[in-house]
Amino acid sequence: MELACLDLEGVLVPEVWIAFAERTGIEELAATTRDIPDYDVLMRQRLALLKAHGLTIDDIQAVISTLEPLPGAIDFIDWLRERFQVIILSDTFYEFSEPLMRQLHWPTLFCHRLVIGNDGRVEDYRLRQVDPKRMSVRALHSLNFRVLAAGDSYNDTTMLAEADVGFLIHAPQNVIEEFPQFRSVDTLEELKLAFLEASERTLDA
Repeated sequence: MELACLDLEGVLVPEVWIAFAERTGIEELAATTRDIPDYDVLMRQRLALLKAHGLTIDDIQAVISTLEPLPGAIDFIDWLRERFQVIILSDTFYEFSEPLMRQLHWPTLFCHRLVIGNDGRVEDYRLRQVDPKRMSVRALHSLNFRVLAAGDSYNDTTMLAEADVGFLIHAPQNVIEEFPQFRSVDTLEELKLAFLEASERTLDA
């Protein structure tokens, strides 16, 4: 049995924090795991900026409600679900994801939770577990699934390493150079072909 695991932001949908940074004009909020590999350091920076500027979950969700999946992403995820069971392994938050998951026709999503105060301020975040992407693939292996995975950033590399086959897609050059063991593709069409080639089953394109 084979299963496909995908990152979300940067692979299927825009980077939420970059979109929010563009809307608010706060450049520091545009940092992602492409820039700061340590997720806790990154999130502490984001939380501090939200607090300093008096921004709430409503402000973030208002921006997310305007976002659409990346070009070709809806067709890609529909194509993939016809051939594999699919799980999205993301470092986003359930409080962010609903508008985007609806547009992607509700694939299974494993991500994290935010701690929201009564005033709507984002006070903290709660990881589902430590190193969640790697541990999710490891758990799927324990259920005798063969896992193919794809992501775009530093925080995806442990998932790719744990998977039977891992791909980078839309990755920046620094990530590609640091992790040459993962085949890098530029488009979702190329990722389709990569999944077909990596599968141990006979699949139609």
